[in-house]
Amino acid sequence: MKKLLMMVCIFFAVIYTNAQSPKTYTSSELLQQLKKLNVLGSVLYVAAHPDDENTRLMAYLANEKLYRTGYLSLTRGDGGQNLIGDEQGIDLGLIRTQELLAARRVDGAEQYFSRAYDFGYSKSPEEAMRIWGHDEILSDVVWVIRKFRPDVIICRFPTTGEGGHGHHTASAILAEEAYEAAADPTKFPEQLTQSGITAWRATRLLWNTFNFGNTNTQRNDQFKVDVGQFNPLLGKSYGEIAAQSRSQHKSQGFGVPSQRGVVLEYFKTLKGSAPVIDLMDGVDISWRRTGNTDAAKAITKTIDSIVNTYNSQKPDLIALPLANWVQRMMQEILAQPLANDQLKALNNSYVNQKINAANELIANSLGIFAEAAAQNQLNVKGDSIKINVTVNVRNSNLVNRIKVSTFGVSAVFDSLATNVSSSKMVTGFIDELSEATQPYWLENGLKDGRFNVTKQRMIGLPEYNAYQALVELKVGDNLMNHYRPVQYKYTDPVKGELFQPVQVVNPVFVNASPSLVLFNSNDKKQKKLVEFDVQFNSKLADSIQL
Repeated sequence: MKKLLMMVCIFFAVIYTNAQSPKTYTSSELLQQLKKLNVLGSVLYVAAHPDDENTRLMAYLANEKLYRTGYLSLTRGDGGQNLIGDEQGIDLGLIRTQELLAARRVDGAEQYFSRAYDFGYSKSPEEAMRIWGHDEILSDVVWVIRKFRPDVIICRFPTTGEGGHGHHTASAILAEEAYEAAADPTKFPEQLTQSGITAWRATRLLWNTFNFGNTNTQRNDQFKVDVGQFNPLLGKSYGEIAAQSRSQHKSQGFGVPSQRGVVLEYFKTLKGSAPVIDLMDGVDISWRRTGNTDAAKAITKTIDSIVNTYNSQKPDLIALPLANWVQRMMQEILAQPLANDQLKALNNSYVNQKINAANELIANSLGIFAEAAAQNQLNVKGDSIKINVTVNVRNSNLVNRIKVSTFGVSAVFDSLATNVSSSKMVTGFIDELSEATQPYWLENGLKDGRFNVTKQRMIGLPEYNAYQALVELKVGDNLMNHYRPVQYKYTDPVKGELFQPVQVVNPVFVNASPSLVLFNSNDKKQKKLVEFDVQFNSKLADSIQL
């Protein structure tokens, strides 16, 4: 009979933050996203902790300039304060990860992390990098730069110590070193063996100077940008968006009031050419950067035409021309011969980004609702999983077939009537070799002052959800794909409909109390009482030996 040798206390500390309910978009938000398809610039903001980022600047970059904007926080804020509970350390890092993701959903930027653990206040950058492991965290920053390919990198703090906290200064030092290392193929060459990854040099590295507390690093001769504009499509100024974003840092009590009117941000150039008129001076942020001038003109012209004829009362009219645009972009941009691997990787990156964005736009303009809801939140490895699949095409008669696939099974919906919901229950299977659900950075615990993440492709990600549903629909002659998370949903009598991520668990949980027992090696007759709590998550015919 197979013996189940029990683990020593599995860390399954999932902080129960609600997963997001299905997002819906107004016509003006769809237009905002549509305009973004013609912008190929990107900016990466770098700092040390959750709450260090400049949400006002990032909201401006993502929504006014329409750049792809990201925030790289070296740590997850594990060592900070917690005003909403008693969680500390790793548990607090889980909470702050979700707070950062909530902030990014407000300001429109993307979120990244290194493996560095926030061990609390550090007096110097040297101490911080010694505890973290300088080379390992530098490699993480280089990896994110090579994947994200920012045209401009912006630091929150200087390398000279005005930021105070050792983590703050270390984040700037590592960003400055990574700016050069990311462009050097002899630095961390193992990263370049990963598909689509090449060396990358940003055009410039800037320090976003600040004036808070008793420290004013802003100077009149520094480059300035007014980020206080009002966005009529979103109905808010970037100061208002920033306040909503900043207020997501609830564990730190960072609720702030909205700002309106002119707000200047100041920048000092650390590396590369200094901007004179715009942060993107010298950077071609159009489709021309792909190297195919004729195709770039046609692709740009098509999106401009769709934008100019956009009907807010009938957003579904963009679906067919947008689907055709995707096909043309794939054929003309991806098929062209290119001079080097870096340009090819850049083209693939931008084309894939824009294809995913366009597919989401098409689905949202058609009012497509597709949901894969698991019957149970906890599902056992090697067992079946029941999923209720629901679809509804609310705004168009262009789609008459949708296929939703997950956990090895598919649900097909034919002859769909407009705004009529259809549901099917399907039974999938969870491979017994699947890993139990847990935050990926905790899988191997801590190693010195950093999380021991051994899978290169995971490094930098805020979280990883392996359980997705592929939604396929046909628009005209074009097959469009997009993904939706597999979730567990329930109704709370006070809060209404709530969503949680689906969890895959081991067949058995075993916990020992106490979890740590110390013996005197000189006392051979010493005894200790240890109680074991065994929880069966499925019916088992096996035995347990403790």
